[in-house]
Amino acid sequence: MIKKPEVLSKKLGLVFNNPQLFVRALTHRSASSSNNERLEFLGDAILGFVIAEQLYTLFPKAPEGVLSRLRASLVNQRSLAELARQHNLGDYLLLGTGELKSGGFRRDSILSDAVEAIIAALYQDQGMPACQKWVIELFAEKLKNSSLNTGQKDPKTRLQEFMQAKQLDLPQYDLVTMSGLAHEQTFKVQCKISLLPTACIGAGVTRKGAEQAAAEIILELLSKENIL
Repeated sequence: MIKKPEVLSKKLGLVFNNPQLFVRALTHRSASSSNNERLEFLGDAILGFVIAEQLYTLFPKAPEGVLSRLRASLVNQRSLAELARQHNLGDYLLLGTGELKSGGFRRDSILSDAVEAIIAALYQDQGMPACQKWVIELFAEKLKNSSLNTGQKDPKTRLQEFMQAKQLDLPQYDLVTMSGLAHEQTFKVQCKISLLPTACIGAGVTRKGAEQAAAEIILELLSKENIL
């Protein structure tokens, strides 16, 4: 049974003048023609601006490239889905029968879109100051844990440069599986390097994302083994 939107609204510390805006933000296109797609588009832009402004203030000496990577590390599908799961957002989503059966309430893409849609709904309901305040509260821990190291190069680039510095063979990436509908695919890619006995598998909604996830796992293992 889908939980009531007002319960989630209270958990998030939100009170809407127009509660239907919040309901629409939780409505997937599979459930209704009045859904959150347009809100998600607007919320994405608002979120990018708010986080960019916060990072600009937090790191006054950081160059543009580092700030861009920092923002990308915070404003992405995986990050937003993590925040959604912290508040059990999936329990409140309005999905069509097909998405319910396929577990759409657990899918990163649907969860992250809903977070962006809520941001836009709040902006439309109460304006930028209230929206900005809530976004900063929502990302408070992630912003607190951000550092200039967070904005470093992506995992694939870091792993490749590490292997090159060691004069070793470059990482090998192989597609393991590709599943799901054309617009909701999941990729699994394995990454193999000569320094480790077994390959590591990463997953993502794109092949590139899965490769990045696999490279990140490799980097974590190398760090634990004090090789990195």
